[in-house]
Amino acid sequence: MPAGVSKQLSAILFLWVGAASAGSADIVLRDNCPPSFEKAAAGHCTLRTMYEFYDSVQGAGLGGTQTSLPQHRDGFTPQQIDLGRYLFFDPVLSGDGSVSCASCHHPDLGFSDSLPRSIGIGGQEVARAAPSLWNVAFLSSFFWDAHADTLEEQMLGPLFAPNEMANTPGGLLATVNGIPAYQSLFQQAYPQREGGSISLDEIYRAIAAFQTSLISLNSRYDRYAQGYHAALSQQEIEGLNVFRSFVARCAECHTPPLFTNQQIAVIGAPEPDGRPLDIGAEKTFTAPKLKAGFKVPTLRNIDRTAPYMHSGMFDNLHAIAEFYNGGRGHAVPAGVDLHLHWHISSPDLTDYELDRLVDFLGTLTDESLKPQIPEQLPSGLKPVAPRPTAHIENTKMIPGES
Repeated sequence: MPAGVSKQLSAILFLWVGAASAGSADIVLRDNCPPSFEKAAAGHCTLRTMYEFYDSVQGAGLGGTQTSLPQHRDGFTPQQIDLGRYLFFDPVLSGDGSVSCASCHHPDLGFSDSLPRSIGIGGQEVARAAPSLWNVAFLSSFFWDAHADTLEEQMLGPLFAPNEMANTPGGLLATVNGIPAYQSLFQQAYPQREGGSISLDEIYRAIAAFQTSLISLNSRYDRYAQGYHAALSQQEIEGLNVFRSFVARCAECHTPPLFTNQQIAVIGAPEPDGRPLDIGAEKTFTAPKLKAGFKVPTLRNIDRTAPYMHSGMFDNLHAIAEFYNGGRGHAVPAGVDLHLHWHISSPDLTDYELDRLVDFLGTLTDESLKPQIPEQLPSGLKPVAPRPTAHIENTKMIPGES
């Protein structure tokens, strides 16, 4: 490392340590589990939802309203979850203290960032849009192209990519271990550890613990699915019927109750002008038939996460519904041969049906368990606020929530 850079990093670390010791050493991790979690006898937090009463398997047919959830990851302690919350919002994890996990996955923006493509350290643009983190405890792969199998593996990209958080494993360890408040908090979260330095695995596990606590399963749709039919309006119920119909076939891929089947789909979505075709999952699986294939995203809180698609191509829900209604392969560039998913057809929905479909998507919003942003961080830095965006509201087409 050049001497000038080393001195600069040492100076930054000195400021972080000074700020942390000035006001953050008194942080005590929470002893209670987040809402919707029950503290088991062993001290771990176990998820509890109404979907436990159902035993049908997600992915069968079009996903009925009373379909069980897939396997999920839990079993973390309240302290590990809370430590992960502090780490998630702390920009000290980035190379220059300017970017946190929440910069691209902010709770006020559906755990996304309302940008067509995320912005990393120094204003650098990332290749794809930031997917929402709601309900990631249920996911079996991560990133748009499914190239990570665990939350811990997923973290390696943003933390150490030069255009995202731009840290290094050594730099991250030096920074976190140099903050007395974090030394105390890691001991609280991992009481069986025998002291010594904070490890990368402990950092990854804590952030994963927090992410698995981001549960969104109490929307108006969920209340309707669990028997309270007045939760949806007549027009929204019509939209649900369109969504689950064999004509629109939305539920074939966006299968309730997660509203994703977690598979790769090639749908022929266009790229913004001037951008080359993104081959997506073809690279992950070395499979030409998956060229321009991407993971089917959840539709939970979808009206909070515009713009849409891996490239942020569509500004609002009506525009993306019109894309699907445009017919099989209508946006595929000339000369490009794609193996389009067999569910993509030409539904020829009417304008009225498209409007009702968008109405229904608005019922999937549930931010009741949105976590609290820490008022102070162990590093002494301030949580990063959402960047100003040109976010286009979907409220024009979605009735107000009750």
